[in-house]
Formats: sequence, C-alpha cells, structure tokens
Amino acid sequence: MRSYRKKSLCLIASVLGATLLGACAMGGGGMSAGKSMSFFVTSANPGKGADFGGLAGADKYCQSLATGAGAGSRTWRAYLSTTAAGGSAAVNARDRIGTGPWYNAKGELVAGSVDELHGSNKLTKQSALTEKGAVISGRGDPVNMHDILTGSSPEGRAVSDPGKDTTCGNWTKSDEGSAIVGHHDRMGLNDSPPAKSWNSSHASQGCSLDALKKTGGNGLLYCFAQ
Repeated sequence: MRSYRKKSLCLIASVLGATLLGACAMGGGGMSAGKSMSFFVTSANPGKGADFGGLAGADKYCQSLATGAGAGSRTWRAYLSTTAAGGSAAVNARDRIGTGPWYNAKGELVAGSVDELHGSNKLTKQSALTEKGAVISGRGDPVNMHDILTGSSPEGRAVSDPGKDTTCGNWTKSDEGSAIVGHHDRMGLNDSPPAKSWNSSHASQGCSLDALKKTGGNGLLYCFAQ
C-alpha cells in the first residue's frame, strides 16, 4: 500500500511540476532541511575603511547585508573587539556572537560553539563565504583580500597594548591608526601560527581603505548570527 501511495504521489508531482519530485528522487525519505546561514564574511566595505561608526555601526552593517540576503530575521553581530576607552570597558568579540552553531551561506558548518570557533573550526577560504555565497580572493589570487578586521587575540578577546592602536580607534578611524586582522584563507608569508590565524594574524598599516589594501585586505568583517 505504501509503495502504491508513493508512486501515486510522484505521478501527481510530475504532472504538476511540484517540488515533491525531489522527495521522490530521495527514495521517499523526504527532503532534508538545510541549515540557514548564520555566518558570513562581508562582501564589501561600506566605504570608510575601518570606520564603521563603532560596534553599533558594524553590527548594523552586518544586519543590513544579512537582510539583503534574506537572513535578516536573526540578530547579527560583527566579530570585533574594542579596547577600554573613555570609561567604557573593553569588549571581546567572542562574547558578542552568541553560542553557535554557525553555518555559511551553503549550509556548511563552520563551528559548533564559541570554543570550537577559537579552536578547531572549519574556516577556510572555501567555507568563509560572503552573504551571497561567494568565495573571497586570498593569497595567490590576482587581488588578495584575506585580511579581515577583528581587533582580537587568537582567543577572540580585546588586545591591550599600551601606546598602540589595535582597533582603529574602536572602529571609528578611517585614516591613521591600526587594527588587528585575521586571514580568512589561513595563509600568510610563512607557516607560523599567526600567519595562519583566521582572527589574529597581524596589524594593519592604517585604517583607510587604501591602507587596508596594502597588506591584502579590503576592510571586510566576519558576521555571526546570535
């Protein structure tokens, strides 16, 4: 009886052109639900280098890109740390992004938890996709854009270095200053751990878009859904 019902359903679907054909092709087990996007790398910089108007502005930018990609129902946060300033305490990027798990635009798992994200995550050039599902060029490509702004330590925490700017003025500068960046492709000039770090590889040469491009960046961010 079940076999007869399945054949009847598939016959109706073939006539109507319905998506039930997919279920038939899967042997009647039904289509498996894909994982919705909860992580991406921004496809572009809004135009002011590392000046996003602080954390709030960076979060708003992540949210707007997610909305444009049809994932705006979640609350999105930029993976950025800030240092203590003006009476405000430092903020750790790892504390802003929820608990995971996180999936890219293709539904592929990149990390199951905050600890995994900062340990044995699955971030590579092929999995660190934009909100549009595109691969971002990296080291070895005609244009290298693997520097991703983070202002963070390998553990995802704010970096306090007296006399040095590690966050482009807590993401309000677009000229002088510096910010810590990571490499989304896990590649660098050598095989040392910093060169392969996705979130804490080296300091930028400045905060303007032109300065960020000099070391292989384009003012891009990691965005995570809470």
